[in-house]
Parts: sequence; C-alpha cells; structure tokens
Amino acid sequence: MTQLWIERFRPKTFDDVIGQENIVKRVKAFVEQKNIPHMLLAGSPGTGKTTMALLIAKELFKDSVQDNFLELNSSDERGIDVIRIKVKDFARTKSIKDVPFKIILLDECDSLTKEAQQALRRTMESFSNTCRFLLSCNYSSKIIEPIQSRCVLFRFKPLEKENIIKIIKKIASSESLKIDDKACEILYDVSEGDIRRLENILQASSTISKEITEDLIYETVSKARPKEIREVIEIAVKGNFLDAREKLLDVMLNYGLAGLDIIKQIQKELLTIKVDDQKRLDFIEKCGEIEFRLVEGADEFIQLESLIAYFSKK
Repeated sequence: MTQLWIERFRPKTFDDVIGQENIVKRVKAFVEQKNIPHMLLAGSPGTGKTTMALLIAKELFKDSVQDNFLELNSSDERGIDVIRIKVKDFARTKSIKDVPFKIILLDECDSLTKEAQQALRRTMESFSNTCRFLLSCNYSSKIIEPIQSRCVLFRFKPLEKENIIKIIKKIASSESLKIDDKACEILYDVSEGDIRRLENILQASSTISKEITEDLIYETVSKARPKEIREVIEIAVKGNFLDAREKLLDVMLNYGLAGLDIIKQIQKELLTIKVDDQKRLDFIEKCGEIEFRLVEGADEFIQLESLIAYFSKK
C-alpha cells in the first residue's frame, strides 16, 4: 500500500461526507451561490475540517484549484512574517476564471501567535474583495475575538458510533478486510470519533493480517484491555497493594504504556467499577492530581504507585 489511506478514503464530493450533514447543507448553499464568507472551521481532530475546506475549493474552482487556492499549516508557519509575506502576496491578486475571489486555508490556525493573528485580522479586512479565508482549528477559544467576529463558525463534532461503523464497513469492503462486530466496537472506542486515527489504526493492522481482531487492534494501538485496567483497580480497592502494583507494572511493560497513557485509562475505568459514589469521586480527583504531576515531570512509576496506594487505603 503506497498511498496513504487518509488520502485514499478522503471524501471526493460533499455527498461523500459522513456525520456532518448540517455543516454540508450550509456549505453547499454558499458554494452554489459562488459567494462564501470567511469561515472558521472548529472542532475535534479527524472530524473533516480540512477535507471540507478542500471540497469547497474543488467545487468552486474545478480545474483551476492550483491557481486560486493556497493551503498553509499554521503549526509549521506560525509567525507574523508568514501573514505579511506569503498570505498577503497571494491575497492581493485577483482570481482566475469566473469565481471572484481566491481561497486561503490556514490549517491549525490556533497555533498562530497573537501578533500573527492581529496581522491576519487586518489582511482579512483589506483583501475581502479578492480573497476568502478558511481557518481550521481545534480550539476556537485560541482565536482572537476580532477574527472570530469576521467569520462564520462551523463547529465539527466527533463522529457518532453509527457513522464510524459505516466508515469501517466501507474501508473493509474496499480493502478486503474481515472485521467482526466486536472489533468494530473496539475501533469505535479507541478512535474516539477521530476518522484519521481510525484509518491509521486500520492501515497498521491490515499490514499484519487481513482479519482484524480484538487482539490485533490492542496490539496495534499499544493500549491495555479495559478488563486488565479494571483488574488493577479492583485488586487495589480490596487492599492488596503489592498485587495491584505488580499487575499494573505487567500491563505497562506488556503494552509499552507511558504513565499518562495508563492514567487516562484508569480514569475511564473508574466510571465502570462497583464502588460507592463518594469513593469514585475521591478516586477521580486523585487521578487528576497524579495526571498534573506527570505533566509537570514527576517520576511516573512513583506517581502510579502513589495512586495505587491511595486506592488500597480507601
């Protein structure tokens, strides 16, 4: 497989987009009029923001996309000079053919510095007759208010289970993969509504076997099974600190998990174990404290032992 699945299975038309029907309906109305506003595409990773921007450009410009469309990734080029030079030089020239404006896509624009955003605000204002901006970001709150007020906001949500399953079956059919219902459930769980992550997991798994199983998925994503994490918590809650510690270390070593990986899984499984509500609250609060310490650079084994000790004492 020489071509990335992300490109191979990228929607080719608006009708191919799954899970964002309301956004597609609004965007198509703008495209049909050949007069789109500045747009702010915000939401979780892997939900179709960049794809939507590319489809808009493709539908508007057809064969002249290369001459009228500029794509920049703001996480790579995030300084004020990019806005002053690259963006402004492209925006000041008129479009080719019958669409009266060019389009600039600034992907991951929440990575732009505040100075660059201020320069972008002025550029959007000055060249609105010849250029439209599509701003893609994960966190719209990181975009300054003057830019937000100049854009129409489209908020992309993580895909729901039925849409994820539909995409899995489409890929399985195209790639001759055998995926059972249990594996579909796990793929939905580990992808968390992120289609890019889903496709990467499936591609990595398919290089090992065309039969995608529960074991293969967990091996590919290097993630512990939920029941193993529950066992660690349940042993600790019973007061068996040493057994819980040994089990936790085995899980971490077998799957190659880092401290932050394991703490997120523990926090998730705390919602499913059978303990009284007050204990559950105390445990979740403690997980937040340990996670903060890990982010600050504390030793992960000491912190996880501390968490297990806390569970055992309770």
